[in-house]
Amino acid sequence: MRLVTFKQAGTTRIGAQTDDGVVDLSQADTGLPTEMVALLAGGPQALERAAEAVAGFTGARLAGDEVGLLAPILDPPKMFGIGENYAAHARETGNEPPDNVIVFAKYTTTIIGPEAPIVLPRISRKVDYEAELGVVIGAPGRDIPPERAFEHVVGYLPFHDVSARDYQMRTSQWTLGKNFDTFSPMGPALVTADEVPDPHDLGIRCRVSGETLQEANTRDMIYDIPTLIAELSSVMTLETGDVIATGTPPGVGMARTPPRWLRPGDVVEVDIDGLGVLRNPVVAED
Repeated sequence: MRLVTFKQAGTTRIGAQTDDGVVDLSQADTGLPTEMVALLAGGPQALERAAEAVAGFTGARLAGDEVGLLAPILDPPKMFGIGENYAAHARETGNEPPDNVIVFAKYTTTIIGPEAPIVLPRISRKVDYEAELGVVIGAPGRDIPPERAFEHVVGYLPFHDVSARDYQMRTSQWTLGKNFDTFSPMGPALVTADEVPDPHDLGIRCRVSGETLQEANTRDMIYDIPTLIAELSSVMTLETGDVIATGTPPGVGMARTPPRWLRPGDVVEVDIDGLGVLRNPVVAED
């Protein structure tokens, strides 16, 4: 399924995207949870029930102009960014591929959905784009071995790790540069794992105002998804709804000559095979 969170008539709901439009899960089955993390916490049984409800739904589907898509997960318990996880990206920034997984935190106040504007902060002049594959945790766990990691993955989504490089690089800690408001667009849908045969073989692209500036494949990641899950869960419990942004491929703005920073009026698209296109306009802070 392609699970979405959307707003209609002032009410936030969850649904499933189909070829004919969006099925409101609260109409398809009134016994299902009405919030995404709660649905995911129900495990495979809840997802199977949702799929059956969608397949049997005979009511009207919602057209695209009837719903305002939000980020599929509005309030994940945790969000992780993974740094320099593509060798070519590490080298374009002047570094060798890391000997250990680089992890930083992303906070929920950064989350926006498709078509919502990325706001360029007044105090930064070097805001960069980073297309990434997002991994969403379903079953919680601690000390998860790599060979069992995919048992804890419920699905995938396009993720945009917007980065203010001037703030990111001021110190050895990246937190401030990664956590301005609006710096974590994600969506348009959470695509369940059964729809993604191999998450390590997905084309990933970033277009800025129609120009393709990043293009790679997730097979190029240094640390694959099982390794990331094993590493993170060796330190803390992974919870239902946690999001892992798995790193960006080469082609970022800071590595170009001259640098290509985001500008008001730009439109950024993160396009991942089978997962859809995450599109966000760029505006200046008022």
